[in-house]
Amino acid sequence: MTRSAPVLGRTRPLRTAGNGSIHPAAARLVPRLPEAALADRFRPGEQAGGDAGLPAALRGCLALVAGASEEPDAAVTVDLVGRAAQWAREGIDLDIVLRTLHETVRGELAEIAAERRRPDELPGLVDAALRLLETVTVAATAAYLDEHRQSARHHQTAAQTLVTALLSGHGRTALAQRTGIGVAPAYQVVALAIPPHPGERDGHGNPESAARRKLRRLQSALAPTLGSRALSLLSIDGGIVLVPLDPRDETSTARLGAQRMTADTVEVLSEAASVPLTAAVVDGDTERIPELVGQARELLDLVRSLGRPPGLYRLADLAVEYQLTRPGPAREHLAALLGPLAPHPDLLETLRIYLDSGLDRKAAARRLEIHPNSVSHRMRRVERLAGVDLSHPAGISRASLALLALDLITDSRI
Repeated sequence: MTRSAPVLGRTRPLRTAGNGSIHPAAARLVPRLPEAALADRFRPGEQAGGDAGLPAALRGCLALVAGASEEPDAAVTVDLVGRAAQWAREGIDLDIVLRTLHETVRGELAEIAAERRRPDELPGLVDAALRLLETVTVAATAAYLDEHRQSARHHQTAAQTLVTALLSGHGRTALAQRTGIGVAPAYQVVALAIPPHPGERDGHGNPESAARRKLRRLQSALAPTLGSRALSLLSIDGGIVLVPLDPRDETSTARLGAQRMTADTVEVLSEAASVPLTAAVVDGDTERIPELVGQARELLDLVRSLGRPPGLYRLADLAVEYQLTRPGPAREHLAALLGPLAPHPDLLETLRIYLDSGLDRKAAARRLEIHPNSVSHRMRRVERLAGVDLSHPAGISRASLALLALDLITDSRI
């Protein structure tokens, strides 16, 4: 019985065994035909555009390789790569090309297998067919990868140019039209901190290479995690990510949670980069992006100065602390509360560690390497000098805010 191979309209009948599969002899028949004879079998046909002409085009490639004497020379390889690059530019998927290529060779071998040949003729044909497959497969794959790299570089350059325009607030409309990348009416503006990978600190390795690999892993994970319209401008230690918030996009409503920067998203990206990321997020209209970037970076700096763990932070998470970063009489007044402790750095350090230890004097004593009674004694002196009651929630809150205000003022003067 016969059947037609279901690949891109190919209608050449394949002789099959009774169970409908290709005859098993096709895998063993290898007539020692000269390469010219094999080339005749892979004579190119008319090449129509798109997928429909692909089998004929591939037979032309096979004939080109089979006509070479030993190994295909540079001209043959360039020709193969050029043809494959054209298929890539026309949008024909690589998996379609490779499946069609193998089906083409399989079909020819199936025909030859049905012919009467001596067993000693079989190895040569299979060897030749395998060489054809290897050469054309390698050339086609290399061409597709090169086209993909060039396309990715072009898109990355266009995206970075658009991000720069959005961050500056100028020329975004014209650039969006030129790059073909749509601009959403609003964005999540994410300031991202990327810590060093352990490989960057390894004195025996290549720190620069480890840093580049970390950044590539992170950039590769952005589109699958945040959507293809997310824009980024990143270096090895951090940068800005813009996540579109477009209610006009009919697909955004259903997928909004998956394509926003969330705590879960940060975890996914951290796993991809193999380092714990810290993200500060603010939302707003596209016209406000320059202002929002400033807010996001300030929030990220605050998170890091407070020693908070990696993760995602919004303004609501640090509203009081953020407000204290604004210069003004309230901040100055709070910081002045601890002015009497300035001549006593040991008291200021003990207050900081006591508050950081959750008011546990034994834990604070272990960190300070002193007796718990000494912690109690120092805290009584802090209360007397600063005029705060650390046994009352209001006093504890006031002391914590005063300490934060003092740290922020000190940091701003450095």
